[in-house]
Amino acid sequence: MTDEQKVVEKLAEARKTIVHEVHKVIVGQSEVIEQLLITLFAGGHCLMIGVPGLAKTLLVHTLSQVMELSFKRIQFTPDLMPTDITGTDVMEEDTSTGQRGFRFIKGPVFANVVLADEINRTPPKTQSALLEAMQEHEVTAGGNTYSLPRPFFVLATQNPIEQEGTYPLPEAQLDRFLFSVALDYPSRDEERAIVKATTRDYHPNLHTALSDREILQIQQLVRRVPVSDHIINYAVDLVRASRPNSKDAGEFARNYLAWGAGPRAAQALILGAKARALLHHRYAVAAKDVRALAGPVLRHRLFTNFNADAEGKTPDDIIDWLLKNVHEPSEADYAASTTS
Repeated sequence: MTDEQKVVEKLAEARKTIVHEVHKVIVGQSEVIEQLLITLFAGGHCLMIGVPGLAKTLLVHTLSQVMELSFKRIQFTPDLMPTDITGTDVMEEDTSTGQRGFRFIKGPVFANVVLADEINRTPPKTQSALLEAMQEHEVTAGGNTYSLPRPFFVLATQNPIEQEGTYPLPEAQLDRFLFSVALDYPSRDEERAIVKATTRDYHPNLHTALSDREILQIQQLVRRVPVSDHIINYAVDLVRASRPNSKDAGEFARNYLAWGAGPRAAQALILGAKARALLHHRYAVAAKDVRALAGPVLRHRLFTNFNADAEGKTPDDIIDWLLKNVHEPSEADYAASTTS
């Protein structure tokens, strides 16, 4: 067995363990858990949108525990400053020599998993400090550059209900998140189980499934997963069909979208599909991997117009239309390519 095969086997075992351990604390949300794992293994960052009380913080914290990763939570508020996130230089005096100098005190961004709670409640200047760290994987202060720990995984949350006094993320910054994961209310049975579990004295013993070194190995392996030209064409066609001013757009997109997804969306579809294939113990990407991730990849990259708002059309409605109308590669396509 090659080293790559060993990593894939380890991931297949770890996935079962991770889901089992997380479900000791979190009821339901299996699809959300999978999407968070895909984001992590693809080396991206995630935007989580859901009403209060859906255990977003608990879910992220539990995942970090199961994978033995350091965790920090930042509560974003209107008075939060960039240095409250990245850290700051402080003046210190050496009592033995009397000499003074600056020492950098690291901020909460120096963790493997960073939960940016209600990121839209802080001004753009502070938002950009986090987004820059997400992009560069480093922080600069006092002329010095400090590398962030690897793996580095940011999950930002937004409350879709309370919008007064918020600072919505600009479109260009939203595009930097690999996925946008939507959390919905639990079913009746799940909600009953949540109430039962959280109103008793229960402290589960969580077992770790992966180390930071193993996660980095998986992230490297994801990049090497093979993908056919047909799958790449499918991802590109889905994205291009979402652009209302493009000749590839359909009537539905032209009627209801002001702006479609950019090239990062196609990159995210393929990278996420590679991670999903490995997570499901497959060595190559299939069209079903792209379809499964169209929602989290495109949801925050499609911007509806007045017609959509008037008729109650959402980005998810556009995504459903794209999946129904953009040609998906079939076995005949693969057969034709091998005989040509």
